[in-house]
Amino acid sequence: MQPNDLITPGTVWLVGAGPGDPDLLTRKAERLIGAADVVFYDALVGPGVLDLVRPSTQMVSVGKRSGRHSKAQDSINDLLVAAARAGKRVVRLKGGDPTLFGRATEEMEALADAGIACFLCPGITAATAAAASARLSLSLRGVSRRVQFATAHVRKGESLDLDWAGLADPKATTIFYMGRSAARDISSNLIKMGLSGATPVMIACDISLPTERLLYTRLDLLPLSAGAMDEGQPMLILVGEAIGIRQRADLALTTWEEV
Repeated sequence: MQPNDLITPGTVWLVGAGPGDPDLLTRKAERLIGAADVVFYDALVGPGVLDLVRPSTQMVSVGKRSGRHSKAQDSINDLLVAAARAGKRVVRLKGGDPTLFGRATEEMEALADAGIACFLCPGITAATAAAASARLSLSLRGVSRRVQFATAHVRKGESLDLDWAGLADPKATTIFYMGRSAARDISSNLIKMGLSGATPVMIACDISLPTERLLYTRLDLLPLSAGAMDEGQPMLILVGEAIGIRQRADLALTTWEEV
């Protein structure tokens, strides 16, 4: 099979770019990137991943970060539709996995409404990559029987409306994506709902990249700890007793900061 045979002209693939390290791409994702005529990519896609795009391929930044949106979602949808209608082989690169806080449904629906075929290629999400870097398990027999994901991103002026009672489960590991601005709310609401202030927390930034930082703290100190991280880094917050149980044999290999 030739690389371009992977993508039929006039179709779109939503491709998970993983946490940033190109070595964490799936083999299929790498092949799709190499077959594209045009690549639309998010701000969180690692530079090493973008280096895999062919020189002849058109690259379009549609990156979005909190407070710095370069493209509205409707505009991104229109760009995808226009490129596919022009007969291009289209890859839409999304940081992590497209199906986890990646707004994949909105783009798939827009493409379906336009009569354009769309396919998904999964990617490694930031939470599992952070756990691998820290040499810890998100689930743990007798400690964490459940893993739950939440997004802490809200539009400007809106409050963070989550099921705090459900999230404050001492037998779960809870991961908050885009949690920097919500660190104080996460801490206060989980404690208010009964979670101990001493519950272990890990803050992870620039996961899998050379600039990665892992900060080990506790729930009542989360606002202070989050403020110690560089402002420009995307932040993942992991909460739960399993976070405090690290692989002792490998601990010397991991660079940890503790607060």
